[in-house]
Amino acid sequence: MSSRPPVLVVGAGPVGLTAANLLAARDVPVLLVERNAGTSDEAKAISLDDESLRTMQMAGLAEAVLEIVVPGTGTRYFGRTGRVLFHARGPEPYLHGFPFKNQFAQPELERTLLHALKRRPEAEVRFGTALTGLRENGETVTALLGDGANATRAEVSWVLGCDGGRSGVRELKKIDMTGTSHREVWLVADTVGDAHDERYGMHLGLPSRPTVIVPGRDGRCRYEFRLRDGEGAAGERPPFDLIRRLLAPYREISADQVERAVNYTFNAVVADRWRDGRCFLLGDAAHMMPPFAGQGLNSGVRDAANLAWKLAEVWHGRCSPRLLDTYEPERRPHATAVVAFSERLGRVVMTTSPWRALARDTAVRAVRLTGRGRRYLEQMRFRPRAVHRGGLVLPARPGADRLSGALLPQPRVLVPPSLRPAPLDDVLGEGFALLGVDVQATDWAAARAALPAGWPVTCVDVVLGERLPRPSGERRAVADADGRLESALGPARGRFVLVKPDRYVAAVFAAPGSGQVGDLLRAYA
Repeated sequence: MSSRPPVLVVGAGPVGLTAANLLAARDVPVLLVERNAGTSDEAKAISLDDESLRTMQMAGLAEAVLEIVVPGTGTRYFGRTGRVLFHARGPEPYLHGFPFKNQFAQPELERTLLHALKRRPEAEVRFGTALTGLRENGETVTALLGDGANATRAEVSWVLGCDGGRSGVRELKKIDMTGTSHREVWLVADTVGDAHDERYGMHLGLPSRPTVIVPGRDGRCRYEFRLRDGEGAAGERPPFDLIRRLLAPYREISADQVERAVNYTFNAVVADRWRDGRCFLLGDAAHMMPPFAGQGLNSGVRDAANLAWKLAEVWHGRCSPRLLDTYEPERRPHATAVVAFSERLGRVVMTTSPWRALARDTAVRAVRLTGRGRRYLEQMRFRPRAVHRGGLVLPARPGADRLSGALLPQPRVLVPPSLRPAPLDDVLGEGFALLGVDVQATDWAAARAALPAGWPVTCVDVVLGERLPRPSGERRAVADADGRLESALGPARGRFVLVKPDRYVAAVFAAPGSGQVGDLLRAYA
């Protein structure tokens, strides 16, 4: 094993804890520091999507996290009169192996992730420890932890700034953020003893009082209300009388049933750069967005999934440090698009203009008159699609399939010899995977020869249709369990699909085109 120093993760919120678990799961030593005395007791983020749960699966945490979430069914949007406009359920049930949207309480999630991290011998956790200085020394970074006489120095390989919107790492590196700060004040109240049992979030587009309601587990429920002028300022703790008045149309409440209540405004900003030397920004340290798309935390988890495996490959000496240059090109475009999308969604769904609300409702009902329009809304095709156009990817030819650069779905597959259905990721392993989709056995030699010598990759024969898998001494084999493997990989029939450890597709190619893929990988080998 390499003798390199550990990776320093700054911030023990969900993104920092996820990144630390992902690294430790890949045998990379991690030092996690958090300025606060413990994990948060405030329910800030409340929604994990299927992609985030798939990331938890990569770290061996899926079962533990599923114990604390509500397997949700998306978001239901209501119009200006309170009537349902549409229910957005996502593109396909269990497309990535998990429910599309899952409600949770952030304190429970943080405790779950921290418990798992403390059980990993590769991880050290220090609470009540602030990062106060950074100095790069070529191959390492010296981090100053704590103040005054209690200050200590830690020699680390890289630094991950997962320390939120007021990131100390970002400030020490003098990185600015560009975007918009919004002035509209919202009241958020997390309550208990609630009768709501819906498994979906509710966006009430009432121009008189735009409202969000998200039921959780065990009688918890999140309420968010747009405040009018004079009802409160950002950062204030709202008076209980105001909370009770706003909740009156939905429930009766007592003061002891309010777990948390605060007035806030939101930002739509992106850091000007996500890497400075051996320091990286993730989550809110890199991008902050309005909450209306439910993608703030999920975007941070995507950051962690993208960067952790790359750091692990470089730390273990299997890949060149140039691989780390692909983090920002792969993640920034989608995160920036999601920030802009969240702003647009808020302007449309949460408008206070009666005329704009009328136009919105009329347009939605018109779109729903066609099957294509209903799919556009209900499958949330209006969301920005996460696709890697730059970085470690061989772009698809114009008009070719949509797999290149995209996140590979995770259907259940039949695995010999038992043929018991299993999630696809369990077969792919933790590294690169090369899938031969109904290819000839003779094509494998050309595909393997193109890979850099010693490149770690799991080779898998993929059999489509209602056929049995073909076991091979050199390769794993899977077959379609329920038709979803055909849906996911049918467009690549007769070709190879190179999948990165974060399950994004690096290339789709035929055997004669293996040379291009080899050139791509050798740049980082």
